[in-house]
Parts: sequence; C-alpha cells; structure tokens
Amino acid sequence: MSRVSLVVVAGTTETAAIDGISAAGADPTLRRHTPSADLEIVTDGRPAADSPLPISPSGSPTPAVITRAVRELVDFDVVGVDAGLAVPTATPTRDACAEPGGDVRNPKPVPDAAAILDRGRELAGEIASGEVAATDHERGSGPPDELLIAETIPGGTTTALGTLTALGERPSVSSSLAANPVERKQRVVDEGLAASGLAPGDAAGDPASAVRRMGDPVLAAATGLLVGAAAADVDVALAGGTQLAAVAALARHAGVDRRLPLATTSFVADDPTADVAGLAADLDLALLATDPGFDGSDHPAMRAYARGEVKEGVGMGGALALADRAGVPAATVRERVASLTDRLVAEHGSGAGAQDIEVEGDRL
Repeated sequence: MSRVSLVVVAGTTETAAIDGISAAGADPTLRRHTPSADLEIVTDGRPAADSPLPISPSGSPTPAVITRAVRELVDFDVVGVDAGLAVPTATPTRDACAEPGGDVRNPKPVPDAAAILDRGRELAGEIASGEVAATDHERGSGPPDELLIAETIPGGTTTALGTLTALGERPSVSSSLAANPVERKQRVVDEGLAASGLAPGDAAGDPASAVRRMGDPVLAAATGLLVGAAAADVDVALAGGTQLAAVAALARHAGVDRRLPLATTSFVADDPTADVAGLAADLDLALLATDPGFDGSDHPAMRAYARGEVKEGVGMGGALALADRAGVPAATVRERVASLTDRLVAEHGSGAGAQDIEVEGDRL
C-alpha cells in the first residue's frame, strides 16, 4: 500500500455556539474542546487527561474514534494542522497562523482568510516534500505518495453553506444532527449575507472573499492545502462530506481544474437533505461513499451513527475507504470501533465535561 498522510485541519468558530447548529460536543463550551480532542484521539488513541471525550448531545461519540480505529488496522500517517483552535491540543501540529473564526452572522468572520490560504499552500509543499513528519513519533518521516485532507470544526456545515452560497454553488450541506436543521442554517446564512453585503454568487471567482465574509478558518487552510498540493502535482483526495466539497468548490474558484476524489461515508451519501452526489457532480468530484455496516451492529454508538448522528468528520470517510482499499473486513473495523469506544468511555466517561453515552435506553 502506498504511503498515505491524513492531514486533519482543526479549528473553531463562534458559529458553533448558535443554538441547534451543531452536535459536535454536548454544549457550546465543550464544542470549543472538540477539535483539539479529536486530534489527540486520532494521533494518540485517547484525549489528553484534561480534554473531554467529544460526545454529541444525544450521546454519539466523535467520528475521530472511527478514524483512530481504522488507523490501528491500516498504516497511515497523520499530520494535524492548527487552523484556529480555541483550546490548545496536546498533540504536535503545524500552524496555519489562524485565529478562531467569528460568527458567520457578522461581517468578516475570517478577516485573515487570504493569509491563511497562502499559509495552507506553504504547508502543502512542506508536507508533500516530507519536511513535516507524522505527529505519531513512532512513525517515520518521508514524502507521502498521497494526501488525504480532512477537517474537524464544530458548526462547519453552516459556514460551508455560507461559503457555497457566496460562491454561487449548490447550497447543499449535511449535518452532524440526525435531522438536518436546514431552515435554521439557511436563516443564519441569510443573516450573514446581509451583514456582509453579499448576494448569492457575489464572491464567485474570489475564494478568499467567500471565506473572509461567510466561512471559517478551516475552510481557508484546507483550501490552501488543496491548491498547494495540486500545484505540486501531488495525489490528493478530500476525506469528508459536504464541508470538504465546499473546500473543492473554493479550489475550483481558485483555478484548480483536475478531477478530485471525495471519500465520504454512506451516512452522508444517503442523506437526502445534503445531496452530496449533486454537489460532487457540479464540482467534477469522484464521489466514493463507504458503508461500514454499522446498521448491523448492536453496539449503541454504532447504532447512533446508523440513525444519522454525526455522519462524517475527522477524515472518517477517507479512513473507511483506506480500510476497504487495504482489504480490511468491515466486521473487523466494527469490532475495533466497539472496543475503542468502550475503552475511551471507561477512561473518560466521568471526566471533565464528559457524559455517558445513552442511545435509546442503552448506556455505555
């Protein structure tokens, strides 16, 4: 198998504090910790001692658990990128020189978007050349054969919706909630457009403006990484759902015209409110949706995923695609997800800000 580096771009935005927007953490305060803990789980196998285990309000664990479970079965490197973390993470990261994003309902939630895009391009060159080692110190360094770009940012589907609208692209995104709050997100985006003096499509051809006025810092850094990797002629794929499709849209408006893979989960692909297939077709993305068969499990966490909780994030779809490519049976992935989830809940279930996982009467 070729050498693969999963680049997880992590950040925060005040948009995530809007009521009913995100399930990436039990409440707005804990959501500020989620991206930092996600990086720790993927790289180290557990959150740091002072990090809460990210769990949705209804009890579904972070998709970082699935990505980590696959990483324990398939050999790939991880590089973390700090693109506006509100809380420091215990794992080493590369700095995208970004501050946490503001509320998308206000003008210019990412005032330094252009600089973050430029920094993302620089990081792409450093990672592709092997100058950036994997964050797991047990792994060696060297140039990867393929980059997978992923994200973790609560509230990110709402800022993706705003960015797609500003670009004039299909305004279609998924959600970490089982029932996609489409109307609520649209109201938030409409307020943001009015505050920024934008009509749909006004930022077409100007990705920095679209992110500066309607996006988040993770979109800026991930777009810079994609543009930089394309310029260096590095094999690159997008590991995620509609947020990564928004990154592809920004890259298209920056002039990237090569065909790009989008590796997501069946949970996103089967979400009729997201229409990721239509968005992928618009943007000439090769859509790959992997089904881990969680609906066949009696484990409460996997049953929550199968009902549409969380759906994607932290490179989950890309990791599942790597497992499939490596010939790892889906049943083996499910077993590892179950054991890892049980261990993390046992270690962190009563930690600071953590909660028990309760799903339809079942408790872990």
